[in-house]
Amino acid sequence: MNRGVSNIISQIFGKFASISFPPSIQRVINLSYVKLMKLDMSEFNSPDSYPTLNALFTRSLKTKRDFPEDEKSVISPCDAFITEATVANKNRALQIKGFSYKIEELLSSKIEKEKIERVYDSEYLNFYLSPKDYHRYHAPMDMRVKKAVYIPGALYPVNFTYLNRIVDLFVKNERVVLECEDKEGRLFFMVFVGALNVGKMVFNFDEKIQTNSKNRQIQVYEYESLFLKKGEEIGYFMMGSTIVLFFEKGMISLRVKEGEHIRFADVIGYKN
Repeated sequence: MNRGVSNIISQIFGKFASISFPPSIQRVINLSYVKLMKLDMSEFNSPDSYPTLNALFTRSLKTKRDFPEDEKSVISPCDAFITEATVANKNRALQIKGFSYKIEELLSSKIEKEKIERVYDSEYLNFYLSPKDYHRYHAPMDMRVKKAVYIPGALYPVNFTYLNRIVDLFVKNERVVLECEDKEGRLFFMVFVGALNVGKMVFNFDEKIQTNSKNRQIQVYEYESLFLKKGEEIGYFMMGSTIVLFFEKGMISLRVKEGEHIRFADVIGYKN
């Protein structure tokens, strides 16, 4: 599958998923998806209450999840499977064992080199959101967003088959990079990687960030006073995908391992 085909498929699927069919038909579509993907709907509204498939994909929680309020704990931004939780090898990180990429190529030239170098040899995590997961993402700590960079690209699947097949998959795929700071001014990056059938990635704080659009140029958005509280919703994927977190060296001690299933609000580490 080439880049153009993957983007077209995602756009077509996105249009279908946005259609509100007559209630009887929509109910069949929604219930079929829940059964096929084995969705756990215990924390959400009834499947037949969603007017479109997209609404079901991007469902919000009925009640808030509890998480530690202390400033040291860092929580998972999403429901996901941890595919990597380790330390970068200088300027290289893994999309999966045996397949590495250069961190600066993922983050792009729109991030200052000095800042990129601050996450070399440091902790990072890959969160894989499968099609059955809760698709909204949240702030892992009290944080400031200084910059968002939208980088157009392909929309290859990010499942294990493709992670083991396509070199530099994360670098080739469409993505949005958030340059962030904690309360102490320490740097971390949140990278939201698009995938097949992810028609859009939505960011609640800025509707100007439009992904998988006709505009295929890198877009940079800078913010003076954009602060988010721990647990606050940042946005959502319109299908499964991947989030990568890079932390400044010495900033965090991880408490999760590769191969773990985690949920939004679970503790993934503690700030040093």
